[in-house]
Amino acid sequence: MVSYKELGLVNSKELFKKAVEGGYAIPAFNFNNMEQLQAIVSACVETKSPVIMQVSSGARKYANQTLLRY
Repeated sequence: MVSYKELGLVNSKELFKKAVEGGYAIPAFNFNNMEQLQAIVSACVETKSPVIMQVSSGARKYANQTLLRY
């Protein structure tokens, strides 16, 4: 399993700059449960691709705040 702390956070301005220069898009996924989050992160790690994670307000009520911080 992926350690979320190892993935790192980056400035979105730099992320988008690299995407424009590289000619690629950065997907944004809204997840509602832990299984969806794990699947998204696993795919991004496997493909070494950036991603923007979005969480619904309803899912935030049930999520671990430490996890959402990263």
